[in-house]
Amino acid sequence: MDDLTIRAGVIVGLAIVALVLTGWRKPARAEPRSPRGPLQRERVGIVVDHDDAPLYRRPGIVRRVLALAASGGIGVLSGVLIAIVTSFAIAYAVIKLTDLLTQ
Repeated sequence: MDDLTIRAGVIVGLAIVALVLTGWRKPARAEPRSPRGPLQRERVGIVVDHDDAPLYRRPGIVRRVLALAASGGIGVLSGVLIAIVTSFAIAYAVIKLTDLLTQ
């Protein structure tokens, strides 16, 4: 094997050993220090207001038509941009390959 491969393997092994030793020394999640005896806490309630949500209303026909037109326009625009990028990539590949054939 190559000397560089052996060095890389040794470095990887040392990194794994360092990670394992770091994990043993310090836990990943901090734990709160609790008193030794059982802890008695008072139950404190929170007042919650219950409000009715407004009923759902469907959007009007004009808003739906505008949303349909906008999403269609975005679809056409993104399709045109993808077609332009793809055609330039294909043209570049064809030019490069024909240049290689003529050499």
